[in-house]
Amino acid sequence: MTTLDHRSLYRLPWTASDNVLSWLEPTNKCNLACEGCYRANDGTHKSLSEVQADLDVFNRWRTYDSVSIAGGDPLLHPDVVEIVRMIVRGGHKPIINTNGVALTKPLLEELKRAGLVGLTFHVDSHQGRAGQWRKKSELELNELRLEYAQLVASVGGLSCAFNATIYEDTLPFVPDLVQFAADHIDIINSIIFIMYRAAITEGDFEFFRDGKKVEAQPLVYAVDQAKQRTDINAPELVKLIQRRFPDFAPSAYLGGTEKPDSFKWLFTGRFGFPKNGSPSEVMGYVGPKFMELVQNAHHLVKGTYLAYAPQWTLEAGRSALAMGLIEPGVRRIAKRWLKHVARHPLDARKKLHFQSVMMIQPIDLLDDGRQNMCDGCPDVTAHDGKIVFSCRLEEYRTWGGLVTSVPKVRCHAASSCAKECPSKEAS
Repeated sequence: MTTLDHRSLYRLPWTASDNVLSWLEPTNKCNLACEGCYRANDGTHKSLSEVQADLDVFNRWRTYDSVSIAGGDPLLHPDVVEIVRMIVRGGHKPIINTNGVALTKPLLEELKRAGLVGLTFHVDSHQGRAGQWRKKSELELNELRLEYAQLVASVGGLSCAFNATIYEDTLPFVPDLVQFAADHIDIINSIIFIMYRAAITEGDFEFFRDGKKVEAQPLVYAVDQAKQRTDINAPELVKLIQRRFPDFAPSAYLGGTEKPDSFKWLFTGRFGFPKNGSPSEVMGYVGPKFMELVQNAHHLVKGTYLAYAPQWTLEAGRSALAMGLIEPGVRRIAKRWLKHVARHPLDARKKLHFQSVMMIQPIDLLDDGRQNMCDGCPDVTAHDGKIVFSCRLEEYRTWGGLVTSVPKVRCHAASSCAKECPSKEAS
């Protein structure tokens, strides 16, 4: 078990102007009602001209590799295939973020022909899914995750990732999801855990915009009182995972805007064999130098940092073992792989797959009211000709900008001072 220390990890070099991706929202319409959602579901779509205007904003402000097509659920947009083509024509990789409800194989095949590179499915037990998935647990939903992953694999050539919002009641299942992803490392390229956050209207803070107090109730992510913890963080998840998998070792991170040592995006990369009728085996976890080499080599050759690797490279882990000459993490993986094939010679022909495990820790309110956001966040979207945090877009739509938070003033004076304290008399 390793101690999480930001100084020993690779600080991902992403910035506001030079990043791995941009976040496009062509629709507000969705067919689920996720508890942790941060977007108002008003059923509206953007026109293709509005979508192009958003892409133009990204191109004006940002150098980037990929475009995450989100929402709402983008599969509900009537022109989602054309939107994929528009992104490809602009020289970027389109990735669809979806809950998967509206996905069919014919649509997936059409999206692939249009140039789709991959999909990220949001699946967790707080989405209000209907039918056979109604009120299913995180572990039971692995059946649905596998169904989606196999559908993507049947089309071929597309990356497949899963994300899940992590709540207090689903936190204990995180190691199980890490194991599930390892069991299917050949068809699941990434699994992402997003910690639940909410604006608590009856909490310890008041909210202001341009010096005027505002009420947070209009925001879809505002709650009167928290029914779930809103302070789950990446180090907590890492400790939980390491209790079951002691060698689990993150390698790279993004810090916070107010706390540089916070882990707002935490990346772990591993190589392994899938289950496929026998126990899956993780050969090990890459080190910080691996990520540094990959990100900087891609930037040197392509001019952008890497968001989504080509599918064939994720299946070519044996070739990557040569990096063990200069990267200690890969060197340990290479030694373990050699020991494994010495015991199981036929496995020398098996593909060694790469998979990432990501953790995203959204806004944290510090005790003094400062808002610790992701420093160099990839998930920025377009609004009013500028790039803004997608997770807080509703604040721009409602008040024209971000709200600030101020700790509530509390009176701790004894009751004997009532005559001297107008506020106490009023209460």
